[in-house]
Amino acid sequence: MASMAAYGAAIAGRLRAGDVVALTGGLGAGKTTLARAILASLGHEGEVPSPTFTIIETYDSPPLRLAAVHADFYRLKDPAELAEIGLDDYREGAVLLAEWPDHAGGFAHEPGCLSITLEPVGESGEGGRIAIARGGADWVGRMP
Repeated sequence: MASMAAYGAAIAGRLRAGDVVALTGGLGAGKTTLARAILASLGHEGEVPSPTFTIIETYDSPPLRLAAVHADFYRLKDPAELAEIGLDDYREGAVLLAEWPDHAGGFAHEPGCLSITLEPVGESGEGGRIAIARGGADWVGRMP
C-alpha cells in the first residue's frame, strides 16, 4: 500500500490540466487504489468512493491542486454512451483518472495520456503489483 501511495504521489506531482491517467488491469488489480492515491496527493482529504455505479465522480480545485474526474467505465456497453454522460464537459480543465478506459474507446491516442497497466505478482497477488506505464507525447520528460 505504501508503494502505491508513493507511485500515486509521483504521478500527481507531474499532472497537468487535460491529462488522462488510463488505468488498466483485472478486477482487484489496484486501479481504484492508485486513483485514490493520486487524488490524495492532489490534496483530497477523506474518502474516495469507487465510481463503479455513478461512473463519474468529480473533485474541484481548490481544494485540489488540479480539478479531477475519476471515472470507472466498466459498466459502459458502448463508447457512444460517453456523449450521454457528458464526459467532455467534466474534463474541461481537469485531469481524468479513467478506470477500464477500453470500455470508453481508449485514450492512448491523446498526447496527454499516461496509460498504466497494473498486474498482480504471484498467483493471488501476494507479491504486490507491477505497474507498466506508457506516456503519450506530452509525457516526454515527466514520466513518473
